Amino acid sequence: MLNDEQAVEIFKALSNQIRVNILQMLKEPDNNFSPQAHVIKEKGFDGGVCVSDIRIKAGLSQSTTSQYLSILLQSGLVEMKRIGQWTYYRRNQKTIEQFEKYIGLKI
Repeated sequence: MLNDEQAVEIFKALSNQIRVNILQMLKEPDNNFSPQAHVIKEKGFDGGVCVSDIRIKAGLSQSTTSQYLSILLQSGLVEMKRIGQWTYYRRNQKTIEQFEKYIGLKI
């Protein structure tokens, strides 16, 4: 279960429409991004999307994309994994579900 401090970090991360859009795109990576050549199921990171693909889809610069993904990562809304020279992100469903429960209890 999330504590109030963790929830505040998530609220901050969700205070930007583009970060919300990134989370929405990551919800259905197969529909929103090209196949991820370097994410192999055996690597245990199904649904991961390369930073460069997120950048292109979101229409952002590399530095802004990295900053937004860092905020989402710090809040716990996404997970990150390096595979070779590539960095992949995917939604952290466990945290998202905990946040949904938190909101239900608090509002």
